[in-house]
Amino acid sequence: MGQQKFPVRLTQAERNQLHEIVQAGERPAHIVRRARILLWSEDGLSDREICLLLGCDPLTVATTRERWAKTKRLEDRQRYGSQRMLNAEQEAALLALASSPAPEGRPRWTYQLLADKLIEMQVVPYISDETVRRTLKKLAQTPAEPPPEAQADPPPPEE
Repeated sequence: MGQQKFPVRLTQAERNQLHEIVQAGERPAHIVRRARILLWSEDGLSDREICLLLGCDPLTVATTRERWAKTKRLEDRQRYGSQRMLNAEQEAALLALASSPAPEGRPRWTYQLLADKLIEMQVVPYISDETVRRTLKKLAQTPAEPPPEAQADPPPPEE
C-alpha cells in the first residue's frame, strides 16, 4: 500500500486527549470512532486493518485523517438551518385560526385556506400551505399542559 496522503502525527497532549475520549465513553459514537482511527493510524495500522477492526468504510478512515490534518477537530462543522418561518405569536395565531370554525360554505379548514387567511389577516406577509402543515404537525406533537385536576393538590387521606 502506498504512502498516506494525510499521515497522522499526534503530540503527546493530543494522544492523551484522544485516549480520554475513547476510554470515557461519554461522547457520541462517531467521535469515539474518529479518535480510534487517529490513534491506530499513528500506531501504524493500515486503512484496511482499521476498517476491519471498526467495521467502517475506508473512506471514513481517509476522511477522518484529512479532517484532523486540516482542522485538528473530530467534530463536524456546525450546520445552520434556515430561519423559522413563524415566531411564537404567529404560531399562536395559526393555531387559533385552525381551531376556529371553518369559513362559510366549507366543511373544514384546508392548509391553503389557512395560509391565505393568515396573509389576509396580515399575520405574515407570505406563507405556504406546506409551512402551515409542518407548523400544525409540530404544534400537535408538543406536550400539552396536564389537566387542571392533575395540577391540584391530592385530597387529604380519609381517616
